[in-house]
Amino acid sequence: MPLLFSYGTLQQTKVQVSTFKRELSGTPDSLVGYVLSQVVIDDPGVVRSSGTTHHPIVRYTGDPDSRVSGTAFEVTVQELWQADRSQVGVFKRVSAELLSGRTTWVYVDAKNGGDRPRRLPRNWVVGAPPDDPIDHE
Repeated sequence: MPLLFSYGTLQQTKVQVSTFKRELSGTPDSLVGYVLSQVVIDDPGVVRSSGTTHHPIVRYTGDPDSRVSGTAFEVTVQELWQADRSQVGVFKRVSAELLSGRTTWVYVDAKNGGDRPRRLPRNWVVGAPPDDPIDHE
């Protein structure tokens, strides 16, 4: 099952229910090689769901000592696509390594998120749409 790492609003139960129609189960972890910043969001639906116009965003540094704390949630492939549809243009989804050694999906700064191609477990991409830019094993 895919992991989706959240360092921000997706950790809120109301955002999870709004996005996935359920509360997610996850474990604390840290994203390696990124730093946390803020971005202003003006999408009314996103602001209504989260309750704020200022959202956290992560930027890639490549420094193994840079860490961002958050939660790694197990989601289905369908839920991952739902999350994609709920994101605004300042974010893009990339795969990244967690401090625990697990590989996760995470939404990062679309301009400075780190475009490092990674191989993902085959069971993460079963039924992926043909335009999904995943490097299949």
